Amino acid sequence: MDQKQAAFHSGFVAIVGRPNVGKSTLLNRVVGQKVAIMSNKAQTTRNKIQGIYTAQDSQIVFIDTPGIHKPQTKLDEFMLKSATSALSEVDAILFMVSVRDKMGPQDTFILEQLKQTKQPVYLLVNKIDTVHPNDLAPFVEAYQAKRKFAAVFPISALEGNNVPELLAALKQHLPEGPKYYPDDQITDHPEYFVVSELIREKILELTRDEVPHSVAVNVERMRRNDQGKLRIEATIIAERAGQKGIIIGKGGQMLKKIGTLARQDIEHLLGDKVYLALWVKIDKNWRNNQHYLNELGYQKKNY
Repeated sequence: MDQKQAAFHSGFVAIVGRPNVGKSTLLNRVVGQKVAIMSNKAQTTRNKIQGIYTAQDSQIVFIDTPGIHKPQTKLDEFMLKSATSALSEVDAILFMVSVRDKMGPQDTFILEQLKQTKQPVYLLVNKIDTVHPNDLAPFVEAYQAKRKFAAVFPISALEGNNVPELLAALKQHLPEGPKYYPDDQITDHPEYFVVSELIREKILELTRDEVPHSVAVNVERMRRNDQGKLRIEATIIAERAGQKGIIIGKGGQMLKKIGTLARQDIEHLLGDKVYLALWVKIDKNWRNNQHYLNELGYQKKNY
């Protein structure tokens, strides 16, 4: 008698939390490759990024949402709607907090949003590698006093602590379902988007507090040249002349360094040799220009 084949489980899981708690780090850890940019600055993620984890018996599609915060520009409004809309589209929600940060107004605001959801909510306490274990219990109890969670997972997204246990719990919860994506696909975003994010990551990483999140990257062209090498042309958009000067650097050295580091990540992502051409332009009002936001992938939607 043939042994019955084990059922395949699949579904969608949203990762929510205030800015800079490690959501993108967890997503990259789970899929095993960089699909979401990481920075120690808040508001790194601007769009819902889907990362796909596929195992022999399951497939979990993770949605890394922008950090939930009070909007001040059209871009901020897009990011907030993008984050909150994800809550109604998924089978489970991971509410991530950092054990290094006390519960604040943003955490309370997110907990209020979660009251409207019917999906199970898991509490992820991130960055446990940075604190003494004795400090963990009172931190978790403060959140458990606010609501009941399906489970609590103290994790280190950076080091991988308890991430396998989290994946196992999610597999058990997800319903039987199809394989939505091929085994080797790790994100649903087009290459243009991921390439632009990798360039933006290097800008944030190298310029630190000198260039805030008023910078964007628009990949305008990806094509092969006569030698068969992939040529990528991208424009970096800054709001002020001073920011443009910092990004270019003395004698063009900063822009060259941004390009070199970004190219290395892009080549790793695409598995191909790349020629990366970067330009910098100023548009002081791009974050409130809906046409520009559409071009950069921040489309206005009816949520």
